Amino acid sequence: MCDSKVISQKGVSVISRCAECRCIFIWNNNLILSFSPEQFTAFKDFSAELDFAEHMHAFPDGQDRLVMRTPVNDVQFTFTMDEWEDFQAAMDEAVYMQEIYALMNNN
Repeated sequence: MCDSKVISQKGVSVISRCAECRCIFIWNNNLILSFSPEQFTAFKDFSAELDFAEHMHAFPDGQDRLVMRTPVNDVQFTFTMDEWEDFQAAMDEAVYMQEIYALMNNN
């Protein structure tokens, strides 16, 4: 695993970046997702288009959660409304921080 530095944190969503290999990691509860910068941008754009109300399901514990499908049918992510908002805010901030790093590295 890379020696990554946190570039964004909102609630339980933490996003870090490895300066050496440029991998971006999303840490969310018991999940770690890893992306190239291009994959991260595509994932962020895809998730930003999801409407919570359209993908919401009532769970047995009584909470409504968004269900995000993945290319692997047996793997799906779930978020409460607060978790979803934190997740989106963390990714927005991470994109912004990547732009700052890119500017600093080009100068």
